[in-house]
Amino acid sequence: MSDTQQHEALEASIEIDATPAQVWALVSDVPRMASWSPQVVRSTVKGGVVEKGATFRNINRQGPLFWPTAAKVVRFEPHRDFAFRVRENRTIWSFELADNATGGTTLTQRREVPDGISKLSVVLTKVALGGVDDFHRTLRVGMQQTLERIKVEAESTR
Repeated sequence: MSDTQQHEALEASIEIDATPAQVWALVSDVPRMASWSPQVVRSTVKGGVVEKGATFRNINRQGPLFWPTAAKVVRFEPHRDFAFRVRENRTIWSFELADNATGGTTLTQRREVPDGISKLSVVLTKVALGGVDDFHRTLRVGMQQTLERIKVEAESTR
């Protein structure tokens, strides 16, 4: 895997006809992430409170494969920025919310790799998940699906 691929950030955005406060209530509700993300099966927050420093566990799935991850909330700015770092691969997943020109919200999901991806994760991605390029394609599609599902939920509960 090239250095560029290892440090590749992924990003997807969507316009939502709901306020940042309404969208924030969804994206910061970690246990509900399985409702939107095609990869997340279940998330459990230690102590039940989502805030900066909170930790949680996920069960993820791709096809017949399931795997656990642990994460820690590293950014928590209500109605603006929610991010968590996954311990196993060092990636940071985030949701950035911004007021848009129509009174709604631009929601951007990112997978950041400021410290690269752990070597173990790179090997497992190659061996079990079809390789880095295929896995990145799957992640991009999943991010868009996640955003579209959040949009439907936010707009239906306005």
